[in-house]
Amino acid sequence: WVDERNIGTAVSRLDRIVEIQKLLIQQIRVMESMTPLDFLDFRNYLFPASGFQSFQFRKVEVLLGLKSGQRLTYNEAPYTAVFTDEQRSELEKLESGHTLFEVVEAWLERTPFLEFRGFRFLEYYRSAVHKMLDRERAAIESTDYLSPEKKKMRLQMLGSTGTYFQSVLDPEAHRQMRREGKLQLSYKASIAALLINLYRDEPILQMPFNLLMRLMDMDEMLTTWRYRHSQMVLRMLGRKVGTGGSSGYDYLHATAVKHHIFKDLHNISTLLIPRSELPELPGELREELGFHYSKKE
Repeated sequence: WVDERNIGTAVSRLDRIVEIQKLLIQQIRVMESMTPLDFLDFRNYLFPASGFQSFQFRKVEVLLGLKSGQRLTYNEAPYTAVFTDEQRSELEKLESGHTLFEVVEAWLERTPFLEFRGFRFLEYYRSAVHKMLDRERAAIESTDYLSPEKKKMRLQMLGSTGTYFQSVLDPEAHRQMRREGKLQLSYKASIAALLINLYRDEPILQMPFNLLMRLMDMDEMLTTWRYRHSQMVLRMLGRKVGTGGSSGYDYLHATAVKHHIFKDLHNISTLLIPRSELPELPGELREELGFHYSKKE
């Protein structure tokens, strides 16, 4: 479990990690200052070494929460194949332990405000979503500025939005998407993350919101590093095979897309509704979400 008193420390350290990542990404610009022909001369000194052999980078990925089943295969072999027996054993030990993703998921699952003395967040949220969609539908149908064809198209788009909301908020549909690998975060943790994002201005939820934002920042920087790396390879090597025998650019570009770890936190934005549509919190719950000094006033 996560001690809430440590959240501030976690946010501070994630801030440092993000700054370090920004610095690492800047180093690619130094490599890009070489011409492709110069890079080929430099590359000979690297052969046959490859980024696949970066043991520490694999450890970081595992500790963050990237599972073996989520990885792109490399030459139809497990990613651990390039390491020594001792290194493989260490990676397997790390994979069997708790990851940052799992700890964050467990922390979100124990969010206490999803149900509070008769207040059920999900019911209130569903009702607000239905009202919002109904108003948008009425606005489309009543407008004189759209042609019948455009009205039909807008209504179809609105229907797709409603279907998406229903599928994501349905526990069984959520479980099915997890089985298919489309989602990683549990249903309860996802709903808690939604609550934190929607009511981020409440004092007690501000630090949890900051933590979720820093996790997304870190994930985004890692993806940016992968993407910039792939673009540098395309610029310098074109479609040449990588030093480790991979497909080079194609493989690196694919990992930038697939190897997201906290993608589900990013997807929460799809479920956000305007502040004007948010259901009003009961007074007792609002007091619980406030600071003690504020409540005494």
